[in-house]
Amino acid sequence: MAVYTKLSKLELIEFFSKYNLGDLLNYSEIKEGIENTNYFIQTSKGKFILTLYEKRVDEKDLPFFISLMKNLNDKNFPTPKPIINKNGNYISDIAKKKAAVMSFLDGKSKKKLNANECYEIGIYTAKLHLITKNLSGNRENKLSVKSWRNIYEKVKKNCSEIHPNLPIIIEKNLEQIEKNWPKNIPSGIIHADLFPDNIFFKNNKISGIIDYYFSCNDAYAFEIAICLNALCFEGSNENLSFNVTKPKKFIDGYSKIRELTKKEKEALKKHEVVQVDMDTAKNSIERKETEKEVLEENDSMLN
Repeated sequence: MAVYTKLSKLELIEFFSKYNLGDLLNYSEIKEGIENTNYFIQTSKGKFILTLYEKRVDEKDLPFFISLMKNLNDKNFPTPKPIINKNGNYISDIAKKKAAVMSFLDGKSKKKLNANECYEIGIYTAKLHLITKNLSGNRENKLSVKSWRNIYEKVKKNCSEIHPNLPIIIEKNLEQIEKNWPKNIPSGIIHADLFPDNIFFKNNKISGIIDYYFSCNDAYAFEIAICLNALCFEGSNENLSFNVTKPKKFIDGYSKIRELTKKEKEALKKHEVVQVDMDTAKNSIERKETEKEVLEENDSMLN
């Protein structure tokens, strides 16, 4: 559930009186998502999305997010358009929260993506990168490699409860990642959260890309690596497998718009090795009977 702040009809009527969007006709809570509170809004002038920014979103980052969406929309990228209020501001207040109104995008997300859809997502990811490379905004990626060890330390005990050797496997992979993290590769503003639920399709074509609240400055290859993780695994959560056709199609689509550099390709190859290793380790823990078997299979992936 992603409705953390309940709003009454009177509160919404008062809020939308600050916009030139006509009269409030209907509204409903949007259950999808985990970070912010979202409402579907219908007024006499159209359909909109109202987002209330909850605790995770830093108020200081809002101008960056809004500016990014506005610039993408201005370039005809399928992004929600921020709506300005009567005072000339994109950010308003409601229920002691910062909030923004966005245009409504038709379409629905898909839980299962095929290879051709991964190809199209690759195209749009590259288009996004070509647009954002000319933007001046800057926001640090607070969830990049520098933060991972601290995050792991907070859940280390939980990992041991899943399996005694899981911390060993994670630590080994963290060392590999930190040691081989690429430097001096093409960078710019990335979406950083291109998971299936943030990509809308209509008539089997991409109709919208939403949720820019993890957007930041980082390597384009990092964005691609996120996509390969998010889009290219199949199966149940208990038995995920990496579909090798999907990443190939994604890269083909991406390269059609923006050619990867040699350094980027090398970085992504290293990413694939580590990710397949982590996936194999996860499945191994669930199916192997002894700790020795888990570690031996994990070792074979990197050596």
